[in-house]
Amino acid sequence: MIETEGFRQELASVREKIAESAVSLNIEHLREQLVEYQEDMASPGFWDDMDRAQRVATKARNAENHIHQVEGLSSRADDLEVLIDLAEEADDRDSIPEIQKEFQEMNKELETIRLTTLLSGEYDACNAILSLHAGAGGTEAQDWTQMLYRMYTRFCERMGFQVRELDLLDGDEAGIKSVTMEVNGEYAYGFMKSERGVHRLVRISPFDANARRHTSFASLDVAPVIEGDGEIEIRNEDLRIDTYRASGAGGQHVNRTDSAVRITHIPTGIVVQCQNERSQVQNKETCFRMLRAKLAELKERERQETMSEVKGELKKIEWGSQIRSYVFQPYTMVKDHRTGYEVGDISAVMDGDLEGFVTAYLQAL
Repeated sequence: MIETEGFRQELASVREKIAESAVSLNIEHLREQLVEYQEDMASPGFWDDMDRAQRVATKARNAENHIHQVEGLSSRADDLEVLIDLAEEADDRDSIPEIQKEFQEMNKELETIRLTTLLSGEYDACNAILSLHAGAGGTEAQDWTQMLYRMYTRFCERMGFQVRELDLLDGDEAGIKSVTMEVNGEYAYGFMKSERGVHRLVRISPFDANARRHTSFASLDVAPVIEGDGEIEIRNEDLRIDTYRASGAGGQHVNRTDSAVRITHIPTGIVVQCQNERSQVQNKETCFRMLRAKLAELKERERQETMSEVKGELKKIEWGSQIRSYVFQPYTMVKDHRTGYEVGDISAVMDGDLEGFVTAYLQAL
């Protein structure tokens, strides 16, 4: 007779975690909201305002996903209990790997829910705008910026986020000087905001004929996409709007009309630009979303600085403001300067797999 007491104890623990997840997500409130969203979507004229309709539809879909996620876990727990009973009655040892695999998958999904509930910031549930800029290092830094762009793009795709390139400036010889992209997905800003800062790379340069070691820097800025104006006020008199011809491969309207838009917010000095769309109107709308996101991020940063002043001045990190160093030479490791933790095996990062690095880093924590 196989021993199932351990499985039953683990199942009880899983059910407890499911109940905690339902409370953390406030499932009952989500059900009420879902009914309201569905009634709103069924009302006449709902799709007349396309922007509002898309926001409501997204909220309804996210609420429905959370509800189905918790209900699905509860159903799987019931099925797993039946499987354990059948395995015990039939003394079926072949069922043990299947039971263990189901426990692993359910615990992994519960951990994902737990991480989601920790993202409780004001803008954590919003989409995000990521801006990468090459720093000191010339061609090396531009190549490093392109590597980071590839890694973050792949990470977003694996997370189920949609990535849309807004603006890209190619490097002189290789890589890219800067790139701005919009990441659309639930809790995109919450997952990406901790990556804000300067990233440092140390490696043997493939662009150096003498194979010397080079240090390169690239900065990443992350801002939330604010759907409504809210508390972010943008006055026309504070803006300088410039139009110019977009760069790129060409095509209809591209390089023929002044379709690209650059907006400067004079009080803060923030500059945003977009040339990805074929229409100047669309580029202008995208620029306003980017500007609103930058102003929201600036407001949040000022709030955190005020809190830091209350707590006391924090000691600056050596080498400036970089949050993470990727050292390929003289040895292979990644170090997060905010925590001091190191990850020795970064083969995943070298392959462009940021998710592999993040997984290894969390395991190190």
